[in-house]
Amino acid sequence: MSQTSNMTPALSFASDNVTGAATPILEALLACNAGQYHSYGDDDYSQRLEQTFRQLFEHDSLKVFLVATGTAANALGLSLLTPPWGHVFCHPESHINQDECNAPGFFSHGAKLVTVPGDNAKLDPAQLQAVLTTGQGDVHMTQPAAVSLTQATELGTLYQLEEIRAIGALCREAGLRLHMDGARFANALEALGCTPAQMTWQAGVEVLSFGATKNGALGVEAVVLFDPCLAEQFALRRKRGGHLFSKMRFLAAQMEAYLADDLWRSNARQANAMARRLADGLAQVPGLSLVAPVEANMLFCQLPLPLIKALLAEGFDFYHDRWAPGVVRLVTSFATQAQDVDHLLARVRALA
Repeated sequence: MSQTSNMTPALSFASDNVTGAATPILEALLACNAGQYHSYGDDDYSQRLEQTFRQLFEHDSLKVFLVATGTAANALGLSLLTPPWGHVFCHPESHINQDECNAPGFFSHGAKLVTVPGDNAKLDPAQLQAVLTTGQGDVHMTQPAAVSLTQATELGTLYQLEEIRAIGALCREAGLRLHMDGARFANALEALGCTPAQMTWQAGVEVLSFGATKNGALGVEAVVLFDPCLAEQFALRRKRGGHLFSKMRFLAAQMEAYLADDLWRSNARQANAMARRLADGLAQVPGLSLVAPVEANMLFCQLPLPLIKALLAEGFDFYHDRWAPGVVRLVTSFATQAQDVDHLLARVRALA
């Protein structure tokens, strides 16, 4: 569902946040704007949504809470799983560690993030197992409480189902709880070709941050609790954290439209396909190399510095100054079209 002109290729590959919202979601917002509804989540849209999620995830008792941002979803979700004296294991490159201004520590009233390395921005199960119970029972140390996985990762790579299951098993054995940051959940799901249940609770995930904003919504995320006993506490944490909207129907209507007619999956398929088209094209240009496998809708590529400067001068937009010299991040979205990708590839070939 394009948000770009058929005549002028889009130039930004900086993020899947740069595009507008998908048309069905905007239409849903206009529809729910008419009339009067109960507030604070007692509206018809919000009431229907939980059953939709239960069917989607094949889970009869899960609970769903909407918030406005991914940071709120992650931080509030993790606050359920760790006390102030606890710590959460995550990858050094995870979003909660790099890009959330210590919101998890703030909302949990002091819990730490402890990083565990692994290739391709994924926690390595063996390295995680080696430290998983460190400090457990020692009054002088923070206590291991939870593990957080990012799916898809900040490098655009994916945890395979067996990797999630392995980490889930480690958590169960150690008495820790498992969280998944699913800001790009749909992209990962489409790439793996599995069901939402298989990628979450059936593999041991207890709390999921289910993203929608990066994939076509205007601004809504869901916190999915596979343990319904956490729901009462989360409701209070959401209110105290300022994410209980009075006009909650405007969040619920977005999410309902996002899930209707598989819009969320078709949007993700488009974004993933455009990333693959871009990766295949860049692989044909001498002197360029991909830094990591391209498995969802984000890729990292090593470019000569003069080429980076030339592309920026022509108006192309992408991140290029956060990693090693010459490494750029290119992200596609549901609105990215083949003409956008082909235009970038043509300029890369000409300038290289």
